Amino acid sequence: MTAPGSIGIDPGVQIGHVHLRVADLERATVFYRDVLGFHVTGSGVEAGLPLTLLSANDYHHQIALNTFRSAGGTPPPPGHTGLHHVAIVYPDRTALGRAVARLGAHGHPIDGVEDHGATVSVYLRDPDGNGLELYYDRPASEWYGADGKPVWKAVPLDPASLLR
Repeated sequence: MTAPGSIGIDPGVQIGHVHLRVADLERATVFYRDVLGFHVTGSGVEAGLPLTLLSANDYHHQIALNTFRSAGGTPPPPGHTGLHHVAIVYPDRTALGRAVARLGAHGHPIDGVEDHGATVSVYLRDPDGNGLELYYDRPASEWYGADGKPVWKAVPLDPASLLR
């Protein structure tokens, strides 16, 4: 809801990338590249910058990893403020299922899978404890009930259901 008298944000605005501080750049790069399947689009290591850029497509980067002030660091303890999770949207259920299969093939744990009505979401943590949500959107026609209100729910699903 926009405050009275204010101008809302331009609807063309997008979130371009997320930049994560990690404890071990190589470990984090391996996770995002090998486990999730992003490809490295740039590395600052040879120039002395502890930085890796990754993308799922031809965009310069959607995820940046660095150890600028975090090399050897630890995740914040539970109950502290900070990033809840980064949400990565997949084009459809099949693509999300492939991501779940890839996680399983690498032995990476999943925290949970939930049907939220408008989305189906897989929750996990990267090696640094950063929360990740891998999800796909159902068609917009399914986001609202007959009463016009958003369909909000959190029904647990078996991750194997995404593999079928």
